[in-house]
Amino acid sequence: MRKGLLLTILTLLISHLLYAQLNREEFIRLESALGEGSFFSGHLTGFMLFDLDSQRVLYEKNSHQRFIPASTTKLLTLFSSLVVLGDSTQTLRYVTEGNTIKIWGSGDPSWKYKKMFQPDFREFLAPFDKIVFSDANMISSAFGYGWQWDDYFYDYSAERSSLPIYGNLVQVKKIGNAPTVSPPSFQPLVFPTTRTIRELERDFHTNKFYYNPNNFRAREEFIPFISSPELLTQLASEVTGKVWVYQPDSLPAIHQEWRGAPLYPILKEMMLESDNFLAEQLMLMVSDRLFQRLDTERAIEYMLKTYLHDLPDTPQWVDGSGLSRHNLMTPRSMVTLFDKLYRIIPDRDLLDLLPTGGKSGTLKNSYVAEAPYIFAKTGTMSNNHSLAGLIRGKSGRYYCFAFMNSNYPWKASEVRREMEKVMGMLREMI
Repeated sequence: MRKGLLLTILTLLISHLLYAQLNREEFIRLESALGEGSFFSGHLTGFMLFDLDSQRVLYEKNSHQRFIPASTTKLLTLFSSLVVLGDSTQTLRYVTEGNTIKIWGSGDPSWKYKKMFQPDFREFLAPFDKIVFSDANMISSAFGYGWQWDDYFYDYSAERSSLPIYGNLVQVKKIGNAPTVSPPSFQPLVFPTTRTIRELERDFHTNKFYYNPNNFRAREEFIPFISSPELLTQLASEVTGKVWVYQPDSLPAIHQEWRGAPLYPILKEMMLESDNFLAEQLMLMVSDRLFQRLDTERAIEYMLKTYLHDLPDTPQWVDGSGLSRHNLMTPRSMVTLFDKLYRIIPDRDLLDLLPTGGKSGTLKNSYVAEAPYIFAKTGTMSNNHSLAGLIRGKSGRYYCFAFMNSNYPWKASEVRREMEKVMGMLREMI
């Protein structure tokens, strides 16, 4: 009995010693790098380092404070998508009657967007002569709560819709001194102007586009268009070669589903390139799967009450992408969320989904090292920059961290540079 007890105590002591801990000197170095008198003392900074194996907090500073997470909000969207959607997108809900099919979009962003896997609409619709489209299941607005109105011109602020096509974007190319746009049906809506503009610019209220032939350049490769069911039926008719008709009927209780595209490539593109459009459409698909209606607010409420009820601090979470300044989250909740992701995603897939320092995605040009050591999601908007994910120490072990900054008066590049110094130092410690 005594021998068994001693063996148990010895095993616990050895296990305790195997887990990384910060000694006094290392703790003081971190305090010096993040505390009073450091670069980070000039604005609000929160940090937490967490040992995923021992489930112990190794270091924290202001981890209870709320920050604007910006695109690290996509970690919430990633988790929601994984636990609700499974392995494929929810593309359509539909009913058929003779040679007529009535369809309701379910938020799938794939159709004619980037190099996403393409649902085969032509084959799916081949048996039908009449296609009726309804958006009566779309509850959320085209723009999220708290999005900046003057972002409407940029590709990262494409509108949300129940059945998007071309990512709700017009592609722009420069031919001579004039722009050529795609899809071609937008070309008649491009007009010259004498205004002193250098880009192709869209009118705020309409899908009319203007450029100055004297100094035109095509820096912005994509520009959002104003989505509408009428425009969708026009573009869909052109693509499929069949006439689509808009008729806003309610979704009947008895209907069929079409799951058209694999989910993983969409998740990877969202995470590596921080694609806001994909993130927003993913949350619409989550809502569709749960409630058969596209309501991001309701989907978020559901996730917070169920799968995320045990976060240390309930997030203020309003959209899928992080475009809104109304999003608020603490570092310790971000770490808890990431721990959940770590438990449900195989290691190889998790590393594949995360931007890698010096290698891929939004971290391709930062945290450069001979052996990558940062695997994390970035989040940046004016005066706010955050990073949350994994750090690999010199020991070879992985640790979870959240590093969040708000209300700084400097350029984000300067904040990133100082963060990189801290993370490089931490890498040597663990």
